[in-house]
Amino acid sequence: MTSTDVLVAARASMARRRWSVAYAEFLAADHEKSLAAEDRELLASAAHLIGEDRVCADSWERAHHDHLAAGDVAAAARCAFWLSFGLLNRGETARGAGWLARARRLLDDHDLDVVTRGYLRVPDGLHALEAEGDVARAGGAFREATAYGERFGDADLVAMGRLGQGQAMIRGGQIVEGVGLLDEVMVAVTAEELSPIVAGTVYCAVILACRDLFDLRRAHEWTEALDDWCRSQPGLVAFRGQCLVHRSEILQFHGLWTEAWEEARRARDRLTTPFGQPAVGMAHYQLAELLRLRGRFSEAERAYRRAREAGHDPYPGLALLRLAQGRVEEAAGAVGHALHAATDRLARAKMLAAQVEIMLAAGDLDRAREGVDELDESAAALGAPLLQAMAAQARGAVALASGRAEEAVEAFRDACRRWQRLEAPYEHARTRVGLGLACRALGDEETAALELHVGRDALDELGAGPDAERATRLLGASAGIGHRLTSRQREVLALVAAGHTNPEIAAALVVSEHTVRRHLQDIFARLGVTSRAAAAVYAVEHGLL
Repeated sequence: MTSTDVLVAARASMARRRWSVAYAEFLAADHEKSLAAEDRELLASAAHLIGEDRVCADSWERAHHDHLAAGDVAAAARCAFWLSFGLLNRGETARGAGWLARARRLLDDHDLDVVTRGYLRVPDGLHALEAEGDVARAGGAFREATAYGERFGDADLVAMGRLGQGQAMIRGGQIVEGVGLLDEVMVAVTAEELSPIVAGTVYCAVILACRDLFDLRRAHEWTEALDDWCRSQPGLVAFRGQCLVHRSEILQFHGLWTEAWEEARRARDRLTTPFGQPAVGMAHYQLAELLRLRGRFSEAERAYRRAREAGHDPYPGLALLRLAQGRVEEAAGAVGHALHAATDRLARAKMLAAQVEIMLAAGDLDRAREGVDELDESAAALGAPLLQAMAAQARGAVALASGRAEEAVEAFRDACRRWQRLEAPYEHARTRVGLGLACRALGDEETAALELHVGRDALDELGAGPDAERATRLLGASAGIGHRLTSRQREVLALVAAGHTNPEIAAALVVSEHTVRRHLQDIFARLGVTSRAAAAVYAVEHGLL
């Protein structure tokens, strides 16, 4: 075949979305005769789509210079933008910013009113949203981008602009309106109205937004659609890394932990090279979560550390690891700090369930109740079934710790129904354990044993070692264990669990502090614990309050 024939074949392969074949054919044609700038742009796109990042960047740069040499400044600026787009997505911020500046300067120096000016507003909006937290400024930049796209009839730019507007609305609290825009953009994607690079970018951004909104149904639906889209294009790898992390999270949620592990590991490997890709921290965090749940604590700690080193917040997972290690005070301090740093409702919602669990372990019922109240408010505001299930489970735990066993049973049963509808076996099993403890507190040992057995068996099947072991210990506990304590000791223990100090307990019971200390020593000895926090947790788990 002549170089002309190879070029014709390469262009046809691009049209048929055979990216690997097109890439090889363009390289072969370039070897015979240097590609024209337009074909070099196609080579850059093919390289982007199959993950050949070095060739992609080199091709955009060479196309840029070829257009400049031919006097086509608008095309040169367009190539500069797409070169920066790839560099910024790979974490090469300095080079990416430099090429953005060059594109801007070319358009300004030649006073060009072209569609690329609209594309340049997209990174402006992202910077305002992510780096500055300026929702209004970000929304303005994205609206300008959309207007340019509509004026020039550029569907890709319209989609990117509306995607950004939706993200800004969600960040600003306009959840319903923002999600509506995201759904509208996805219509253009599924109708195949967009170029592959933009379509893949939109897929991943929408999935991430749904994940952050606790909208598991949408995240699952769009992840499956992305999988189908990727499978329809042989050789496509450009959008697999970060989206593999989301897929792993969904598999974990549905109890497929082995598959989730493999997906997260593939994501980590895909995102490790080249160095500096922002989403690699998400992959390390996801691996850490799976390790923590399986009881592999030292490995989990290393993975959380790598997530932090890659710029990803290791909380609430790391705080829950500290709790599992028995380092309750550290866990409480960590989750408190993470909550203080989380300024918006979505960021705080991610921390609240962990805060409730940790504060209960620390015997701080007031802060646990505050966490439940805020979780309820967030669940109502967002209307997310996942948050509603989390809130119901947290309500049950706090009610049980507060001695309101009937209320706890009702809340746990509500949570069980919600987790079952969401097909979340781990959370459902943990809630069954909580329900068993609430039934035990009501004196219904038969139902308690049944619920604890069901929860323990499900946790064991999942491989959730620490949770299964705890359920086994609870099954072995005698329903009449509370008879080891006197009525006065039970009163003291209830006040300890409520977070009261020795002087406060002494005042409430009209006894001396010395008497309180003696009661506490006897309580610790009879329950086999060594601290106030451990006594409070024991009391809650065994229905002693």
